[in-house]
Amino acid sequence: MSSDLAYPAMWTDVVDLRDFYGSGLGQMAQRLIRRQMRLLWPDVTGMRVLGLGFATPYLRVFLSEAERVIAVMPASQGVLRWPSDGPGLTALADETDLPLPDRSIDRLLLIHALEATEQVRAMMREAWRVLADGGRLMVVAPNRRGIWARLERTPFGNGRPYTTGQLNRLLRDNMFTPVAKSSALFLPPTNSGMALRFAPAVEEMGRRWFETFGGVIVVEAAKQIYAGTALREAKVKRRSYLPVAEGFSRVMEE
Repeated sequence: MSSDLAYPAMWTDVVDLRDFYGSGLGQMAQRLIRRQMRLLWPDVTGMRVLGLGFATPYLRVFLSEAERVIAVMPASQGVLRWPSDGPGLTALADETDLPLPDRSIDRLLLIHALEATEQVRAMMREAWRVLADGGRLMVVAPNRRGIWARLERTPFGNGRPYTTGQLNRLLRDNMFTPVAKSSALFLPPTNSGMALRFAPAVEEMGRRWFETFGGVIVVEAAKQIYAGTALREAKVKRRSYLPVAEGFSRVMEE
């Protein structure tokens, strides 16, 4: 039996994702993953940033820098309005048919998406299409060798996890070149307040000595512009999305 059959693609409901990131464990995970993201993307000034999957816990840090920030949540997952204190910047869409023009995005964050979709290749080709030439993709995926992928108490325990080698091959097969990688979440997923206080120290030790066993893999990849235009499916697809953002409509018009 293929090992992938033991990890079927599975979308986590948007309400469960919201509740996880509202918990102490979820907030700790957000801080530790975001720290690695900022090391890879320290400055996005003047860029257009897209989050695909459930990226809103990680996008706020870019709001003061980027020209525009958009969050697209897959239809099978559901959508929540974000941010709560300003114009909405989220939309509901099929992850294989994004309501965005070609080459309209400079930075694309993929989180709570790759492990969940059943249409990996189509989603990756769509990410390639909307990224500008020279654009960068960042993928955050559960680590097959980490303990977080083995426990279903967090969203990182649902869906199909990856090893670093598998993730790199997937990116190369879909016209992306991996350029940097990192890991996060070395502390087991626990709600113990005492354990959570030690999370930064455990994280530092884990990255230094046990990088293979982090809970998530973070990979940055560059778009291969020499690979030619990504092929779209021959059949005509009906768009299925619900824009809920004032800024979103402006992206479509430009």
